[in-house]
Amino acid sequence: MCCENLVCGACASPVVEARCPTCRATRAQMHHAGFTISPQVLALILALAAVLAVLAVHARLG
Repeated sequence: MCCENLVCGACASPVVEARCPTCRATRAQMHHAGFTISPQVLALILALAAVLAVLAVHARLG
């Protein structure tokens, strides 16, 4: 998500302009976040890996 389209609730200016401490903190947090992954996506990836592991073991035994 980018802060270009966000409006600050404290000063009502665009967050990208960082006119108040709230804007500056939000902008810094959003630009410093880097690559993040949601817990739901992580759980899905782990579940798929588990299914693939079970299928691989089943294929060897089969």
